[in-house]
Amino acid sequence: MAVFNRRNAAVGWLALFVGKRVLRRKAKQAVPALDPESKRPNKSAVALLAASVVGVATFWRRRSENEETEPES
Repeated sequence: MAVFNRRNAAVGWLALFVGKRVLRRKAKQAVPALDPESKRPNKSAVALLAASVVGVATFWRRRSENEETEPES
C-alpha cells in the first residue's frame, strides 16, 4: 500500500482546509474587543496594551544601554 496516494492527499487537503477555518474562527473569538455596552475596550485589551508598552520600553532601554557600553574597535 502506498503511503502517498490521491485519497490520502485529498483527506490531508480537506483536513487542512477545515482546520484553517476552525482556527481562524477561534482566533477571532479570542482577540480582546470592545465592550458592547460601554463601547470601551475590555480589561484584557487594556492589560495587553499596557504589557506591550512596558515590553517595548524595556527592550529599547536595554538596547541603548548595550550600545553605550560596547567599546569601539
